[in-house]
Amino acid sequence: MRNFKLMTGKDYRNRGFVFKKYEADEQSIFDRLLDIFKELITHTSGDVDEALDWLRELDNEYQITTPDYSLKDFEEDLKKKGYIKEEIQPNGKGDKSITAKTERVIRQRALNQIFGKLRKSRSGNHNTQKTGSGDEHTGEFRNYRFGDGIEQVSMTESLRNAQINHGLQDGFKLTEDDLVVHETNHKSQMSTVLMIDISHSMVLYGEDRITPAKKVAMALAELITTRYPKDTLDIIVFGNDSWRIDIADIPYLNVGPYHTNTVAGLQLAMDLLRRKRNTNKQIFMITDGKPSCLRLADGRYYKNSNGLDEHIVNKCYAMAQQARKLHIPITTFMIAHDHYLMEFVEAFTKANQGKAFYTGLKGLGEMIFEDYEQNRKKRIKG
Repeated sequence: MRNFKLMTGKDYRNRGFVFKKYEADEQSIFDRLLDIFKELITHTSGDVDEALDWLRELDNEYQITTPDYSLKDFEEDLKKKGYIKEEIQPNGKGDKSITAKTERVIRQRALNQIFGKLRKSRSGNHNTQKTGSGDEHTGEFRNYRFGDGIEQVSMTESLRNAQINHGLQDGFKLTEDDLVVHETNHKSQMSTVLMIDISHSMVLYGEDRITPAKKVAMALAELITTRYPKDTLDIIVFGNDSWRIDIADIPYLNVGPYHTNTVAGLQLAMDLLRRKRNTNKQIFMITDGKPSCLRLADGRYYKNSNGLDEHIVNKCYAMAQQARKLHIPITTFMIAHDHYLMEFVEAFTKANQGKAFYTGLKGLGEMIFEDYEQNRKKRIKG
């Protein structure tokens, strides 16, 4: 097992997840174990065996299972219900992994943990102040006006008007005055790039910062794909270099023995956003450390972990100014409170005219989602 600290009682409560002795309730043992398993699989970066080992330790301490339902039964049910799969290797050993179904449910769990249950009445809304021939129904109707498309006409309401206005005694009659159309709102797309720092400092000093970052990424992906399907989200990670990852790869994300090449991350983010046709674009950056690495033209790395290197910092400022010229605001979420880092972030934010938040791990998700909503309203109304 990796060197994870078992969080119980007060310690684990700080992470928003509490273990206590099992008490019979309406939730089945499988569902209870599944809820814990979904949390653990995120912490173990998709390692099923490690998650089950942790679950076994928790069961030994809190007696979650019963003589009639063991962890072996739970594991078999995970397979039967399509949450995990096992492939037999040539050496005869089974290789367990999570399925696309599990990837989806842990994204949904992350969204609910961070953003709460989405209100159905707000689904899909990114409204401007204009109404008319937009692409989303508001649920309201208005009288037909010349130029309205036939696809906007509500046949049910129009036929009802015709029946009320003319009756059926002399046969059915439908006039232009009977027609009503669905009121719609103009919508605007937003393209977002989420940058996640995967340098080694994200797990230094016994503090797991990568798991909350993964939860934010999963929740943001679930929010955009389900609530704002016309928006786009690209997720990139940055260490010594930077690269894009798919939404399905987020649960498996882990840190490496990397420095922090913020410039590489920003370059890739802007390259991705340049390809987007819509005009509303933004970058979110989650990081906990100072920029400490650059890749030179000859392929070598220039690294300096001691303090804020002037050469590296100036490159970061130049990237912030370049994003500003492209009308791409950068919102930085700094998971640290060192004064010299805050000074860097303030200067970086000023160069971009973006925003910065100095936050601990608690509340990181809420801050990102609040900012996402606010940014959309401002950019769309503007």
